[in-house]
Amino acid sequence: MNKTQAQSTRREFLRTSTAVTLGGIAAAHLNLAPQGFAANTDTLKVGLVGCGGRGSGAARDALAADPNTVLTAIADVFAEPCRGAVNALRNDAKFRDRVKVTPETTFVGLDGYQKLIASGVDVVLLASPPGFRPAHLQAAVAAGKHVFCEKPMATDAPGVRTVLAAAAAAKEKKLSLVAGFCWRADTACREFYKRVHDGAIGDVRFVHATYLTGPVKPMPPASARPAGMTDIEWQLRHWYNFVWLSGDGLVEQACHSVDKIAWAMNGLLPVKAVATGGRVVPNNEGNIFDHIDVFYEYPGGVRATMAQRQIPNCYSDNSDYLLGSKGTGQCGWNPPVIRGETNWRQQGPRPGAEMYVQEHRELFASIRSGEARNDGVWMAHSTLMALMGRTAAYTGQEIAWEQMLESKEQLVPENPTWDMKLPIPPMAVPGKTKFA
Repeated sequence: MNKTQAQSTRREFLRTSTAVTLGGIAAAHLNLAPQGFAANTDTLKVGLVGCGGRGSGAARDALAADPNTVLTAIADVFAEPCRGAVNALRNDAKFRDRVKVTPETTFVGLDGYQKLIASGVDVVLLASPPGFRPAHLQAAVAAGKHVFCEKPMATDAPGVRTVLAAAAAAKEKKLSLVAGFCWRADTACREFYKRVHDGAIGDVRFVHATYLTGPVKPMPPASARPAGMTDIEWQLRHWYNFVWLSGDGLVEQACHSVDKIAWAMNGLLPVKAVATGGRVVPNNEGNIFDHIDVFYEYPGGVRATMAQRQIPNCYSDNSDYLLGSKGTGQCGWNPPVIRGETNWRQQGPRPGAEMYVQEHRELFASIRSGEARNDGVWMAHSTLMALMGRTAAYTGQEIAWEQMLESKEQLVPENPTWDMKLPIPPMAVPGKTKFA
C-alpha cells in the first residue's frame, strides 16, 4: 500500500468508526445557521469560560484581534479568577471600555458555562481545564455559538469522540470552530511547513519534537488541604496534577509539539506508538508523569519521536527537527531553518510574536465573512495522538491508532457535582496498568 492509499484508508476508518459510534449525536443538534456579522459594523459579544492564565490571555487576544468585539460574560468554577480576569482587562486602557461584564453575567460554579452560553453571547472562548472541554464544546455548538477551543480538546478517548461529533455538528450549522494550537497561526512556522510540504527537504522521513522545560504548579501535600474542602475542589485547585483534568504534561502542554508532528506529516495518521515515561520528582498525591518519550510509526516506516520532560534544573528545548530525503529542517522559538538543495532561513518577526492574536483574527474574520472555519478533525487527531503517547507510556504497551480511538477508558466523571466523592487513582505503572 502506498502512502496516499494508506492515508485514505485510515481516514475512511476514522469517518466510519466515528459515524457508527456518534453519528446520532451530531444530527440531534442541527438547527438554523447562525446570524451573519458585517465586517466593521456589527459588534460580536464574547464570553469566556475558564478565567485562569490562559483564559485571561485568550480574552485579551480576542479583544486585541477585532476592535468591534466586547467581552460580555465570564464563567469559572471559582469566583476569584473571574474577578482577576475582569480587573486585569479593566486596568488596561486599550480594553477597559469593551469589558461589559456585570455581576449578572459573571457565572461561578460547575454549571457556569451553561449559564454563560445562555446569556446572549455570539462567541465562546473555551479555556477551562481540558477535562471539561468536550462537554463545554458540545454545549456551545448545540446552542449555535461560534467557538475558540483551547488545546488540548480532551483528556480521554470518549472525550475525543464527543469533540468529533461536536465538530461535525458545527460544520452542519456553519459555525466557526477554531483551535488553540497557536503555532499553526504563526507566520514563520506557516512559511516553514509550507516549504516542507512543497518538497524543500524532499519526503519527510523522520521528525523529532522536544518539549523539555520546567514543572508547572507542583502538587502540595495532602496535609495542606483545608478541612472541609471537597474532593473535586481540591483537585480543581491543583488541576494540572491530575490526569482526568489535565491529561498529563504530554497532553496538556507538549500537545503543541505533538500537533507540529501532525503538521509536518501533513495530516497523515500514525499507525501505532510505543513510549517510555515515569515520575522522577515526588508529586504527593498527584498522578501525572513528569517525563514521557513517544515513538510514533507511520505508513512506510516513517518515524516521529516526541520528548517531553518537566523536571527542574535540566536542559531546556522546544523545537522540531525534520529529516527529509533531500535535506533537514528546524523550527521552534528561533527562526526556522531549512538546509538542503536550497537553503532558507526565516527573516522577520521571531516565531510566536503574533500567533495568539492571529488565531482570534482568523476566527472573527471567518465569522464576519460567513465562511465558517472548522478545525475540528485535525485538532481532535492531534489530541488523540497525545493521548496515544500517554497511554503507551502508562501501560508500557504498543498502542495502535484504531485501538486508541475506540478506547473505553473514561477518566472524566459524568455530571460532576461539588460534593461528589472523587478518589484519586494511583499513578500508572508501566507493565501493570492495563489498557481499557
